[in-house]
Amino acid sequence: MAIAYERFNLHTSPEKFYIEACDDGADAVLAIDRVSNEMTLTGKKDVPPSANTRPICGIMGTVRLVAGMYLIVITKKRNVGSLLGHAVWKAVDFDVISYKKTVLHLTEDQTQDNKTFLSMINNVLTTDGFYFCTDYDLTHTLQRLANVSHDFQEMSLLERADQRFVWNGSLLREFLAQPELHKFAIPVVHGFVVMKPCRINGKIFEWILISRRSCFRAGVRYYVRGIDSEGHAANFVETEQIVLYNGGRASFVQTRGSMPFFWSQRPNLKYKPKPLISHNTNHMDGFQRHFDSQVLIYGKQTVLNLVNQKGSEEPLEQAFAKMVTDMENGMIKYVAFDFHKECSRMRWDRLCILVDNVAETQDEYSYFMVDTEGKVLSQQKGTFRSNCMDCLDRTNVIQSMLARRSIQSQLQRMGVLHVAQRIEEQDDFEKIYKNAWADNANACAKQYAGTGALKTDFTRTGKRTQMGLVMDGVNSAIRYYKNNFSDGFRQDSIDLFLGNYAVDETDGPPPLRIQKDWKFITLPIIMVVAFSMCIICLLMAGDTWTETLAYVLFWGTAAAVTAAVIVFNGRDFVDSPKLVQKEKMD
Repeated sequence: MAIAYERFNLHTSPEKFYIEACDDGADAVLAIDRVSNEMTLTGKKDVPPSANTRPICGIMGTVRLVAGMYLIVITKKRNVGSLLGHAVWKAVDFDVISYKKTVLHLTEDQTQDNKTFLSMINNVLTTDGFYFCTDYDLTHTLQRLANVSHDFQEMSLLERADQRFVWNGSLLREFLAQPELHKFAIPVVHGFVVMKPCRINGKIFEWILISRRSCFRAGVRYYVRGIDSEGHAANFVETEQIVLYNGGRASFVQTRGSMPFFWSQRPNLKYKPKPLISHNTNHMDGFQRHFDSQVLIYGKQTVLNLVNQKGSEEPLEQAFAKMVTDMENGMIKYVAFDFHKECSRMRWDRLCILVDNVAETQDEYSYFMVDTEGKVLSQQKGTFRSNCMDCLDRTNVIQSMLARRSIQSQLQRMGVLHVAQRIEEQDDFEKIYKNAWADNANACAKQYAGTGALKTDFTRTGKRTQMGLVMDGVNSAIRYYKNNFSDGFRQDSIDLFLGNYAVDETDGPPPLRIQKDWKFITLPIIMVVAFSMCIICLLMAGDTWTETLAYVLFWGTAAAVTAAVIVFNGRDFVDSPKLVQKEKMD
């Protein structure tokens, strides 16, 4: 397998960027012309001595903004651990460098647009969770890598990567077109990776959890729901749990993703906007495409739908169940479990009802396992596809329980656990396991919803706590604010970063400066003034209580009516995306 370079020096001259490969025995230098944008290979002898030099950790790629091309590089990385002898890195810091030496050629509006686009790129880069490996394919599961051809193994990391999980794929398009540059290109995944050495019965094994977030139909909580016409589901994440012991290895894969039909839940200032199922779209086409691809990649599918079966979520559950029935595909099984109803009043032990219900199916699906001699002992024949509304909090709890059941069997077959031992009884490992799954929940939630996950107290401790309920309330309040007043910008940032929106000066000015109408400014001012006057009237009582009551009623009514008008026109007051295509918004 061709590997990518690991260490670089960036030499900057007025005419070119020179990116020097510093690996042992390497002499290659990538030269990027800052005027023509041309990329060519050259040698160290061509680097001018006057160039400004600094070390970098990798190349994310290039992107065109209003001012021209920009080079995005990784400037700091942290070692997460080793996977089968290959170092896995977390990208910690980045730099976005302009090809142009000045922005004086831009108008004032163009300069402001360029700053906005730059802040969008940086918004994505500062979202925690970018990982890469220079000599191992981090985008594929162990089972997929064990079943590839010799020709596949000889391909470069960039060519062979699973494009669903390459978050800098759009940024590396120029590199992909030139095979001689592939060793300079590092596929970067977004999600969560944790690697922990663990000990049970005096035997040390490596426990690894990898969540790969799909870059297809990527976005934020309320602006990206359901699927697109190609069958890509919102917030799709592939999670792989790996165990390495004494040369043997085992892997268990699960997926999560939004309910795969056309529905939306646009923010409108209400705490929980009503989800709407599209009535003018053929759902079965996209639904079929989604599950065709899932079956092709993962085998049999068991859908675990955890949404409420009453209230606003009920129509979604019924629609999902009906579509699975109508599809008449024996490879797909549907299980509905009303998580909130079953676990109400802190009855979290009832989650075992679902786990026990699908235990036989999990045994049938099995997991991937290879012994110390490289012989494949078992293959995973299917996956559990879990979802709730956001595919975050409820989903992560269930996934952690299914993964625990899998690792119980794996460690017994590997000889780490005795036959009669239970994984839950291994206190040191349980602490590592629960905290890692809770950290996985937080990472996925921050990337999609903007805050840490809810219900992580159960994942960490095995029970719900009063403090956990308080923290859930705090996170819910933060989510409400972000989902209504900052997620439009976050969605635009993701679309720009992934290439769903391309800056093109021939298309005219970008749609960034959309003017809000009079309601956006006037109504909130009226509401604040009326509410303030109501409070003042209460604190500074008039000569009689009837006079005070009259003033309080007047200003209170004015504040309440204004607030009602604002909520009624809620979509006009939220931060909406400006760059996205119509399909993504519907």
